[in-house]
Amino acid sequence: MKITYDPRYNIAYIYLCEQTTSVETIEVSDRMNVDLAPDGTIYGVELLDANQQLGSDPEGKLVVINEQSNEAIEIPLSVRQ
Repeated sequence: MKITYDPRYNIAYIYLCEQTTSVETIEVSDRMNVDLAPDGTIYGVELLDANQQLGSDPEGKLVVINEQSNEAIEIPLSVRQ
């Protein structure tokens, strides 16, 4: 799995499987799209207004925690202006 974040547009993308040649995009809400691979598996999830949806802390960081090792990685998110 891979997560990308573009602070210019405040958009995050969560890749759940290997890249595929084509996807079908389903608009779940005004702030979320889900891409389906041709075999019906979820290819990825696009989060618009990502800061709010990812629940960034008051300092503007996303904290990703590995539950097994308890290691944490902080990713700075910027507020769209």
